[in-house]
Amino acid sequence: MKELLEAETGMPVEITDVPNYSAVIEAVRAGHEDIGLMSGFPSALAVNTGEVDSLVAWPGSDAPVSTCLVLEDSPLESLGDITSQTVIAFADPASSSGFFMPVHMLHEAGLEAGEDFQELFSGGHDRSFMALQEGQADVACTSTIFPQMAGQGDPMFPFEEGETRSIGESIGMPIGLSFLGNQDMSREKREALLEAIPVVFSDENREALGLYMDSMPEGTDPIVEPELEMFQPFVDIAAIADVDISDLE
Repeated sequence: MKELLEAETGMPVEITDVPNYSAVIEAVRAGHEDIGLMSGFPSALAVNTGEVDSLVAWPGSDAPVSTCLVLEDSPLESLGDITSQTVIAFADPASSSGFFMPVHMLHEAGLEAGEDFQELFSGGHDRSFMALQEGQADVACTSTIFPQMAGQGDPMFPFEEGETRSIGESIGMPIGLSFLGNQDMSREKREALLEAIPVVFSDENREALGLYMDSMPEGTDPIVEPELEMFQPFVDIAAIADVDISDLE
């Protein structure tokens, strides 16, 4: 990604790893970073502050975004088997696939946190899997992309094929990914990014970008400088999770 963006913009690119989605939003909002790549919900959280822009966004798909996994030998066969003693691991309270979409799924099944199950925020998708492995959680709700990594020796999904199974899947999302931008970056840099990002994140570079392209359906055209209204469905679903994404705090 770094090399492709540098080649397309003609500008040096620095990549900063941060611990969670909220840190990405705050870094972009405060001007510590120019751009940040985010999934739909944290992007909605960011743009609703009025202090961060979505430069480029990709429509999502009708395919399930999230899945709730259990170990193969778990007594849980469906969402209906979850009880008030069941511990469910979520990646991050600002995560689309690791929190908002699973909470919506659970809500639709008549399950609410604190009453019908116990929630555990692990700090990341991989940590949710660790909690599941170590018995700290009975269920790990995560992105549907991770079970596809089973048996590959990838530390992000440390399971072999058949060691986990799904007991529920979420609906799709109207926006899959969005590049957030700092509002105070120079016009020259902003224009360069608006032109470069759709070129770099294209089907031509799908193999090279790997995981970064998994939330972008093939043949889908990006939306440059999307309107705020596109993020409204996320606001509605966030209300179910009792989160007001109109304010970063």
